[in-house]
Amino acid sequence: MKKVKLSNGIQMPEIGFGTYLTTKEDEEFSTVLADAITAGYRHFDTASFYKNERQLGDAVKKSGIPRKDFFITSKVNLDEMGYEKTKETFAATLSRLDMNYVDLYLIHWPCLNGEPENWRELDTETWKAIEELYEEGKVRAIGVSNFLVHHLENLLLECRIVPMVDQIEFHPGYTQEETREFCKERGIVVEAWSPFGRGAVLEDEYLLSLARKYHVSTSQICLRFILQCGAVPLPKSSSVPRMKQNQDVYGFELSAEDMKGILSMREKGFSGFYPDKI
Repeated sequence: MKKVKLSNGIQMPEIGFGTYLTTKEDEEFSTVLADAITAGYRHFDTASFYKNERQLGDAVKKSGIPRKDFFITSKVNLDEMGYEKTKETFAATLSRLDMNYVDLYLIHWPCLNGEPENWRELDTETWKAIEELYEEGKVRAIGVSNFLVHHLENLLLECRIVPMVDQIEFHPGYTQEETREFCKERGIVVEAWSPFGRGAVLEDEYLLSLARKYHVSTSQICLRFILQCGAVPLPKSSSVPRMKQNQDVYGFELSAEDMKGILSMREKGFSGFYPDKI
């Protein structure tokens, strides 16, 4: 697996495995995680909100593969934000994962529907706690999730450490160019959640035509597009063949014309989760 270098020099696998919408009650999820590890995934994205950190930690341990070979991300949720609560939440995350550190820790969302009114202070207080976790060596890299330009600008006014990652919804049909360009200018790596637009773009006629042109699947077109935009996709699948296929995206390259065509697509597959209204 190829890797991308974060601003602090840490190497992160260029393709991760998403775990959203899987819970601790999902008995099949442990098998999915084991299959993903066997298929070659070492970068896994979870969050306290997902309620599956314990299963992920168990899967890593049962794999027999050294912890250092994995790149594990988790996030502090909206109702856990603030300086003290973030520290408590992180300690609980480590306990559930049964790990001594995480590779990447993120603020999951920047604010709660514009409330509380002091969301700007809440973001910066939460970030201060995360900076300290980083400086204490409990986190190898730090960042944010779903932060748009105005959220990032607020954080940059107060932060001592610039976020290394911004994980946003990004896929054909929803490309968030303003936020991606802002991140690029500041050395912030963009991660792409929902790289297939919740499946809505996989049957898009234009993407299907590109899949035929390059003799690949539409999911591979989506992932290759994201990679060529300089972002890190986080696909997920319960099918082993698709897990492998989603990593097999280095044998072709989209032309400049086709990249422009995808960037010009009308909005499609948007989750409806707008960061200022969560």
